[in-house]
Amino acid sequence: MEVKIMKLLVMNGPNINFLGIREKGIYGEENYESLCKRIQEKARELKIEVDIFQSNSEGGLIDRIQEAYSDGTQGIIINPGAYTHYSYALRDALASVQMPKIEVHISNIHQREEFRHTSVTAPVCNGQIVGMGLLGYELALEAMQELVK
Repeated sequence: MEVKIMKLLVMNGPNINFLGIREKGIYGEENYESLCKRIQEKARELKIEVDIFQSNSEGGLIDRIQEAYSDGTQGIIINPGAYTHYSYALRDALASVQMPKIEVHISNIHQREEFRHTSVTAPVCNGQIVGMGLLGYELALEAMQELVK
């Protein structure tokens, strides 16, 4: 019997590609390449196939979510960046795909500016991980493994 490997999508929104460059006091010194490497290593450890996608464009993120509907993706981990707080289009795209979804934020959005306290995307996700730095992505992979089972 062939063992089916779980397939997950990790998505990152605007400016996440500027990790290690922007606001180091909030987002840390590690760059985006380092984040991708950590995600890939954790996925290998958990025996998960992971596709990592980043876009500064709302439409690019929506297109990738729609693609996930038919490409065998079993769960989505998303850091929507600033789109978290106002993108109803991204929220609707996430709501349209019936698979587990986890929202991740590197910083604790609830300890930051007032406008960051509201997430329009979290209500259509199974859960949210905030304030754990880049470790949040690894925790999301572990949680997703349980959700997909």
